[in-house]
Amino acid sequence: MDRNDSIDSTPRGRGGSTLNGFFSNWADSIDAVGLGWTVQPLRSILSMPRWIMAVLVLLLLGSVIPFGVVGEVPEAMDIGRHPSRWVDDTVEYMVINWDPFFRTINIILLRYLLLPLERWLLLVPWWVTTVAVVAIAYKIVGRSFGATAFAFMLILAALGLWDLAMSTLALVMVSALLAVLAGIPTGVLAAKSDKFDAALRPILDTMQTMPSFVYLIPVLMLFGLGKVPAVIATLIYAVPPIIRLTDLGIRQVDFDVYEAAQSFGSTGKQLLFKVQIPLAMPTIMAGLNQTIMMALAIVVIASMIGAKGLGVEVLNGIQRLEVGRGLMGGIGIVLMAIILDRITQGMAKTR
Repeated sequence: MDRNDSIDSTPRGRGGSTLNGFFSNWADSIDAVGLGWTVQPLRSILSMPRWIMAVLVLLLLGSVIPFGVVGEVPEAMDIGRHPSRWVDDTVEYMVINWDPFFRTINIILLRYLLLPLERWLLLVPWWVTTVAVVAIAYKIVGRSFGATAFAFMLILAALGLWDLAMSTLALVMVSALLAVLAGIPTGVLAAKSDKFDAALRPILDTMQTMPSFVYLIPVLMLFGLGKVPAVIATLIYAVPPIIRLTDLGIRQVDFDVYEAAQSFGSTGKQLLFKVQIPLAMPTIMAGLNQTIMMALAIVVIASMIGAKGLGVEVLNGIQRLEVGRGLMGGIGIVLMAIILDRITQGMAKTR
């Protein structure tokens, strides 16, 4: 296709032929002076749909024409104070009236999950934990990563980060467990109901895009400082991937396989637990992988509200301007993330 064919292919409408003719003559003049390379971007602009051109012209006019007061948001539309007051009143009501409920959750998570797991991880000798991690990495991923995991565990111990790493691991494991318990059933419900899925999507989008400091405020007010609010904040931040990928995995199950199982008289429960979930397990494991990675990404913020772990080293490095200390804490988080990432990826592939 030559230049004239390209020019003639631009959208025609009212005045389109005149515009194309003008542009053709103008392009010939540009080519004559050796600047033909500047013509192609203008050809692309003129080939855009008319509505895009109209929007661009509108934005251009809006930035050039001085509208004055007309361009400002009317004060009558400013209702932001009322929703914020309603949220404040709601949270305050929950803090005063629902304190026994949140105290119970705090006790259950702290006494029966977090502290026993953390104490157990710290009780096991470091070399025993290293051997266990290397064995898991060798069996699930392979020989080369088994050696890499061994080196990473030695580095954690050599840098004096072992106890902090075990505290972080306990926080991540509890958060991942809660994410699985909440995320997989929710993803299954979303896969079974399009209406529920449509209602859930904006909630998940909000959970993933909302700055974590925003939901730290009500979590702190409801649970106080410590490990439990860190787990709750991590759960809110990290649970959307496993919900989304559980939903996606079940929806991607081959309908012929589902129909064949149904024709053999399988019940709804059998179809779910023996057909859909097993076939969707690689996708669900990918969701678990992303959940663990997002949980590790928030450990520094979790350290700000009383959670111990590697995030404390990074936070102390920031507060005291100790670059080396913050760097060592960051390296510890990276090493843990690589080990957990490769192991969970390997689990997904072996399914």
